[in-house]
Amino acid sequence: MSSKVGKDIAINGDGAVALAWKQMNPDVCAAYPITPQTIIVEDFAKYVANGEVSTEFVDVESEHSALTLCTTSCAAGARTFTATASQGLAYMWEMLPITASMRTPVMMAVANRTVSGPININNDHGDVMSARDTSWISLFSENVQEAYDMSILGPKIAENPDVQLPVLVNLDGFILTHAIERMTPLESSVVKEFVGPFKPVHPLLDVDHPTTHNLMDGPLFYFPHKYQMVIAMEKALGVAQDAFDEFAEISGRRYHLVEEYMCDDADTIAVVLGSSFGTMKEAVDRLRAEGMKVGVCMPRVYRPWPAEQLAKIMKGKKNVLVMDRHLSVGSYGPMFPEVCAAATLNDKMPHMFNFVYGLGGADTQVSDFMGVYKQVLEGKADKVNFVGVHE
Repeated sequence: MSSKVGKDIAINGDGAVALAWKQMNPDVCAAYPITPQTIIVEDFAKYVANGEVSTEFVDVESEHSALTLCTTSCAAGARTFTATASQGLAYMWEMLPITASMRTPVMMAVANRTVSGPININNDHGDVMSARDTSWISLFSENVQEAYDMSILGPKIAENPDVQLPVLVNLDGFILTHAIERMTPLESSVVKEFVGPFKPVHPLLDVDHPTTHNLMDGPLFYFPHKYQMVIAMEKALGVAQDAFDEFAEISGRRYHLVEEYMCDDADTIAVVLGSSFGTMKEAVDRLRAEGMKVGVCMPRVYRPWPAEQLAKIMKGKKNVLVMDRHLSVGSYGPMFPEVCAAATLNDKMPHMFNFVYGLGGADTQVSDFMGVYKQVLEGKADKVNFVGVHE
């Protein structure tokens, strides 16, 4: 194990993503700067300028152009990466389903930031949730180490022959992107061997086997082609778990489709995404010390949605708190209906509660998360609750 991991370093989340990219040495990177993602492409551009990678780095005039270039580059046969956040991801939206439908496994890091307006540069999950139905695989990170690890695992999953779909690697803006933490990288040779060489499927530049991409698709073919993507997403769950298991062998760090903390004997659990998982674990520890049987879990893989794994965790629970860091105004938080749907796979439904928190970077402390558990256990919670907001 010691020969496969490097020395511990202090690095922020954006820098950790750029380091993972450097170790994989992609063929092409096209990007446009936007806070809090900019450090990723700034750091990676330095690696390019210093000759530490052989990547063709393209400065484009917009995020829409960035993803358009990345999609066509990947379709031509090049391993291609990009990164964005918030309005940048929104500006890419037109291209997101096209990239997926062309079955180009582009890797994109998303420094999760609230979507305007009003204008706000802080963290919530409004950007990635707005992209959840565009057929991209979506992975979440709790800390800087995981942002690095998911950046290596993302291409491994996306490029699998049974998947061939693009991937989003999410890290919370500022909370992870700019926070300096201790991290253990892998040796570059180990990363390269783990990810392997890029093996494009039907590349445009394979002149011996001519092909074309993204033609007009009438009613006879559009639905069947979409269904092929459904099958690929279903396969991605198994591919992801296999990749996690293989990664554990080289890193000592084991990941799961859904991460659990103190859920086995809990009667009340919460479901949360991103860096808040760590804060929730501290809340669980403190409530356990008070004698409350509570737990928390995080879908590591948000797309494809791990319904069966969540159902297994929720089986026999009295209460489930779904923590959404985004709000679909006029409805619930976006994760709440999906967790409820997963719960229907069991014979008996727990009591389900939705808590919307942290929008626009609103601070949510350990005491706030302890409060949401107590609110439910004391019978004071509504079906939909807004943490820290009062009428």
